[in-house]
Order: sequence, then C-alpha cells, then structure tokens
Amino acid sequence: MFNAHHLTPEKISTIVKQYPTPFHLYDAEGIKQNVEQLLKAFSWNQGFKEYFAVKATPNPHIMRLLQNQGIGADCSSLAELSLAEKLNMQGEDIMFTSNNTSKEEFQMAKRLGAIINLDDISHISYLEDCAGLPELLSFRYNPGSEKAGNVIIGKPEEAKFGLTKVQLLQAYKLAKEKGIKRFGLHTMVASNELNLDYFAETATLLFELALQVKAELDIELEFINLGGGLGIPYKPDDKALDIEELSTSIKRLFETLLKANGLGSVKLFLESGRYITGPYGCLVTQVRHIKQTYKSFVGLDATMADLMRPGMYGAYHHVTVLGKESDEVTEIYDLTGSLCENNDKFAIDRMLPKIDVGDIVVLHDTGAHGYSMGFNYNGKLRSAELLLRSDDSIQLIRRAETLEDYFTTLDFGGI
Repeated sequence: MFNAHHLTPEKISTIVKQYPTPFHLYDAEGIKQNVEQLLKAFSWNQGFKEYFAVKATPNPHIMRLLQNQGIGADCSSLAELSLAEKLNMQGEDIMFTSNNTSKEEFQMAKRLGAIINLDDISHISYLEDCAGLPELLSFRYNPGSEKAGNVIIGKPEEAKFGLTKVQLLQAYKLAKEKGIKRFGLHTMVASNELNLDYFAETATLLFELALQVKAELDIELEFINLGGGLGIPYKPDDKALDIEELSTSIKRLFETLLKANGLGSVKLFLESGRYITGPYGCLVTQVRHIKQTYKSFVGLDATMADLMRPGMYGAYHHVTVLGKESDEVTEIYDLTGSLCENNDKFAIDRMLPKIDVGDIVVLHDTGAHGYSMGFNYNGKLRSAELLLRSDDSIQLIRRAETLEDYFTTLDFGGI
C-alpha cells in the first residue's frame, strides 16, 4: 500500500521521532499528481472544473494546495464557506450544496457569489426571502428508483437529498418565471464507488434529463455537476478507478447525447473529495497495550475519535506495522482505541505480523473523512495534522487539541 504515494515506511519512521502520535499525515506531491491526472483526463470538456468536497479534508493548507491547481471548493455549511472565504475564494470557484439549509448559510453563499445548488423546490422562495435570488441557480436531482445507490449512501428513494424529476422540472419553470437566466444540474447518488459503469449510467441519466429540460422548458443548462463518489482502493486487491477510461466513456455519452443535440457547450463539473486526497493520507499511531482475553486486542493511542469510518459502518483500512512489512503474517488481532464503546475498533480479526508494545501502526487511506469526522466523546482530544511537502519537508498544518481547547467553551465561574 505504501507504493501508492510518497509516505514510505522510512519517511514515517523519521517523522515519528519528531512528532508525537497519533497524527494524520498527508502527501502533497501525491495529491498534486493525482489532480493533474484528473484535469488532464477531462481537458476535452471546455470549462470542466473539479470542486473539492471540503467536508473530506477541511484544512486550509490542503485547500490552498488544490486552489493553486485551479480546483474549486464544494461547500455545504457556514464553516466550509468561511474556510473558502479565508482563502480569498469567491464567485463561481465555490459550489454551495447543502440540505435543510439555514438563512445564514444562504446569505453567506449569496454574498460570496457562490453557485447555489438547491436541495428542495421550497428553497427557491426561502432563498429569495432571506438573501435574494442569484443569476445562476442549480438544483440537486434525486433519481429515486431510476438509479441504485450503494452501501455508504443508501437507496436514493430513501435519501433526504434532492428533488424528484417532477419537482425538478417545476423548479426550473418557477425559477425561470422569477427571472433566473442561468441554470445548472447536479446529482450525487454514490459514495466510494469503483464501478465505472455506475458513473456512465449517472452521466446518461443527467444528459437525458438536460435534453428533457431543453425540450419542455426551453432551458439550456450551463453546467452539469456529475457529483462525486469516485472510489479509491482501500483493500490491497481492489482495482483502482481508471480515470482515463472513465473520462472516455463520459466523453462518448457527451458527444452522442448532448453535442449531437445542440448542447455541446455544457460544462461538466465533479465534486470529488475522497478521490482527491483519500489515498494520500494516513493515520499514524502507536501500540500502547496488548490484551489477551477471549481475543487478542492491540490497544492503540488513536481512537475512533481520530478515525470514525471503521466503527461507524465497518469500513476497511489497510494496516501496516512499521518495520514488520516483510514479517510473516501469523496473528489475529482486533485493533482498538480507548473509548468506552466496543465499536471503537480499527480492524477486527485482522491477520497481521506479531505486534509488540511500542510498535508504530499505520492506517492507510485516511486522507479523506478521517480527521474531518472526528469528535470529542470521552473527552478525547483530536490529533494533529501534518503535511509532507513536495520538497520533503514536514509542516504542522493543525496542532493537536489540548485540554484548554476542550474546556474553552465551558463556564466554570458559576459553579
């Protein structure tokens, strides 16, 4: 798994001597090269843009790195909009897609000139009342039973996101009547999907819908946001997405459905998060205890508060024990944290080499939805974030939390 990027065992062993575990570590050069491949693959579409899903890795240093490559920000909350603003991002470099949205969020998105992507037809009047309508408006489509979901995101018809097709057409009609001149379309129906056909099906669905909007409402969409959901190979035997093959299949559909019917100027957007940074981050932690009862438990100094995915929905993260990469795999372990919850586990019944107290353990592919999903249950303090720069230097891009941070919002004065 180390071959996927520049975070080698030797490099991590050196970093551990300088920075206390646990910490999340990201590889700048790996991220940059990955983005270059994505942009090159879709360069055939004039106006193609990737909007990084800020929720995946909400750190300004990561966002700046991506911004320097022309990547926008896909935001879904006030804090994420604020992060974009602090990086001097504004206008159509920001895509704001939210749900159950507050007036403060809509007001900030409007002030920044972000592309506002509405999640419900009722939000047209809500936005109009609280912030005023922009000149460009997009709607999130929920295809319901027309499109299958997957394990992480669930069935579209059971999802709280998006408009039905009937509502979508009504929304475009209403927005046009209110004077909106520019329109976009969006959907997001998969998460961590590795099946190329799934994305081709999604593109077909949206391209055909764009033709229907043109035919029935005389509206030519300016852009189609194909969403995110591009998966990464968490398991060693998973086959990585071939981004060139994916682009080629979408280009074929674009030319057949859109270009052939007078919509060849439609811009395509993506809002990938996991695909951009996921493989280029890891959680580095140290073995604190080894417990032998009915099973063998390896107690790490990281907890589910540092990486929620395995405990939340059984997600797999590959594990490497530093210095034992070539050792024979002979033991079965549960890798645990120290929370007072039994699902505080990073791996269950995982075959690994013999582990000793003090060993450094690396949990791979945590560059997205790792730190960002953290929490403070049991008063656990969230770990630091480090960035391996292209010049091989290490930058602390977020310090570890302290007890002062944890208690800062409490008032002890009235006790």
